Amino acid sequence: MNAALHPLEAQFEALTPDWLDAVVRVESSAYAHPWKQNNFTDSLASGYQAQLLTAGTPPNAELLGYFVAMKGVDEVHLLNITVAPAYQGQGWAPVMLEALVIWARGQGAHWLWLEVRVGNARAKAVYERFGFSQVGVRRNYYPAGDDAREDALVMSLALQPNR
Repeated sequence: MNAALHPLEAQFEALTPDWLDAVVRVESSAYAHPWKQNNFTDSLASGYQAQLLTAGTPPNAELLGYFVAMKGVDEVHLLNITVAPAYQGQGWAPVMLEALVIWARGQGAHWLWLEVRVGNARAKAVYERFGFSQVGVRRNYYPAGDDAREDALVMSLALQPNR
């Protein structure tokens, strides 16, 4: 049976090297230009906030998604957020964003920042529904294949005590 069709009890846990193969598999299945394993390894080595959203219990836990974020002085920058393709459209992205907001507030952050491909209307809609606003554009930010580049929309969310 496809677990995506049944209610799941999910939990967060820290991304550890033991999960890297599964994360890279999900990343590669979700994106045309995925992060490589060294991007995740470097993020862990840098001490970035890296959380998994899983369902079930080890060793049969299912990876629903993950996020990686970098803390700044009074802000947090979301570097990667991904829902596994089998679980997309089920509301897991807002769950992960809420967890990130809670963590960021706990770190004293006033802002949450991210970039999203201009062509990724689905992700942009998720961010806008969550309360992010477009504040700029980074020209030619993302690789788009065959030496082409795609612009990124810069979005931010003010982290007030009661959003």
